[in-house]
Amino acid sequence: MTDSTRAGKRERLAGAAVRVLHEQGVEKTTLADIARAADIPVGNVYYYFKTKDQLVEAAIEAHGRQLDTMIGALEELPAPQDRLKALLGGWIDQRDLTARYGCPTGTLASELDKRDDGLDRAIATVMERLLDWAEGQFAAMGRADARELAVALIAAYQGISLLTNTFRDPGLMAMEGRRLERWIDSLA
Repeated sequence: MTDSTRAGKRERLAGAAVRVLHEQGVEKTTLADIARAADIPVGNVYYYFKTKDQLVEAAIEAHGRQLDTMIGALEELPAPQDRLKALLGGWIDQRDLTARYGCPTGTLASELDKRDDGLDRAIATVMERLLDWAEGQFAAMGRADARELAVALIAAYQGISLLTNTFRDPGLMAMEGRRLERWIDSLA
């Protein structure tokens, strides 16, 4: 087996872990569930990950890579307001998934917070990168209160994700997204 084949299977398992953990939660998910979603025999999972916690950690790293990719794409936009509103647009585009399962990163963070294994800090690091990026966008808009505004934006998203999921109503996410776009425009 080549290194690229091994890396490909490892990435498939991590990607499947992201999906399955989001849909089922950490406690309900088994290695067999993830292997099935990745279309890899369950016995092969142990070649890449010795424990479920290692697979959860790989899923957290995958969340981080997805965030980095998203931020890279957003950075192509010309103005910080455009970047922030595009971030909102991405969240709104995922409203049906959020209605069904909640925010992928937020729900994982909430679940891992109840454990005493340090994985809660790993997912917090991913969320902090998003918070820092949003702060940079508000700072680029000339806002001295950039950190407070970034916290307000991420908190609004996490709150509406919870409500969207609780009520299974994707329209709530769209409504809050429009409100947040107006709010961003009002700050410029």
